[in-house]
Amino acid sequence: MVMTAVDSEAAAEVLAQQLVETRLAACVQVMPVKSFYVWQGERRREAEYLLLVKTRAALYAQVESFILAHHPYETPEILQVPVTAGASAYLQWLGASTREAGGQAL
Repeated sequence: MVMTAVDSEAAAEVLAQQLVETRLAACVQVMPVKSFYVWQGERRREAEYLLLVKTRAALYAQVESFILAHHPYETPEILQVPVTAGASAYLQWLGASTREAGGQAL
């Protein structure tokens, strides 16, 4: 699973749809969050939209490149969270719904 956050619901929806349409993700969940952080020496509190990108570990580099190319932030959060277990049927669906690691859609 890969996590990223954007500043608007519209940007989140576009990025989520693109990731699924390109088969870099089987599913992307979007949820509103409040983020507290320091950026360039300034404390910030922002409404953001968190994207949980369900993908194969082997696709991480392609997902990261895609997010960097389409993300509105100068330095976007892009974190890979390893999935150590899951329901077999769900993991099979995820694999069938994403492209092969070589880059081509199935």
